[in-house]
Amino acid sequence: MADDEDAREPQFDLDFQPAYGRAVPVARDVVRVTANNPSPFTFHGTNSYVVGRSSVAVIDPGPEDEAHLQALLAAIRGRDVSHIFVSHTHRDHSPLARRLQEETGAITVAEGPHRPARPLFSGEVNAFAESADTAFVPDLAIGDGETIEGDEWTVRAVATPGHTANHMAFALEKTGVLFSADLVMAWATTIVAPPDGSMADFMASIEKLLSRDDQLMLPGHGGSVLQPRPFLRGLRTHRRMRERAVLERIRAGDRLIPDMVRAIYTRTDPRLHGAAALSVLAHLEDLVERGQVQTEGYPALTGVYFPA
Repeated sequence: MADDEDAREPQFDLDFQPAYGRAVPVARDVVRVTANNPSPFTFHGTNSYVVGRSSVAVIDPGPEDEAHLQALLAAIRGRDVSHIFVSHTHRDHSPLARRLQEETGAITVAEGPHRPARPLFSGEVNAFAESADTAFVPDLAIGDGETIEGDEWTVRAVATPGHTANHMAFALEKTGVLFSADLVMAWATTIVAPPDGSMADFMASIEKLLSRDDQLMLPGHGGSVLQPRPFLRGLRTHRRMRERAVLERIRAGDRLIPDMVRAIYTRTDPRLHGAAALSVLAHLEDLVERGQVQTEGYPALTGVYFPA
């Protein structure tokens, strides 16, 4: 589709409603059940998906929440559940896998346990450590490009690190549907927070998805992405603009991340400035690695940054 046509059509679902406790059809043989865990980081809540007909799979069971468990079981309607896919190990996505497995006997599938994108530097504190579900270990670790076959469905793993090191999207084969989890969301840009996240990995994952031909993306939060390719191009442009903004602030004399955040994120909810600071750090890590910015020691939230 041409760019001028892209501009005339909505790129994402403008009418998303969480419909807590109810299964909402979003694609053929796919329903969405949204957990009632709204926050500045989760929008209206975490989306879980039930895939299949007579025997189904669940993608991202969600947070530890009794009401959401019961809503998922209602959506399953007594059918066999063969697999529980987990996109990544944040506490809004993976913890309910244990109880759902107890109820259904399904196999849990994910890239692997939680891990940071890089080791912590000496004295560094992981600001998002409490958001990690370090207890989750999948029954089956799946690699990029590998497939799992169920009853009348096949899911292919698409490794998409960046938000976390173990972030995995899942493609529903022969349908054009990609469950993009937290890499691509219509309601907001993804948080990339070192050391769990990596901006270099995130940008590489965006390029990877641009090389695919997905027709519909079903994110971990918010509504569907109806036109993935132009939406992905927009995400890439947004990140490149943020990178340029960081470089411009450094060239203008800003040396500390809080000063950059105040200048760049003027329209952002102040409650999210801490996450914004981590996003700036992610850009700075990438810029230092590429030799475009200098810092004393290693990139850190409290570091001092200079033009290269």
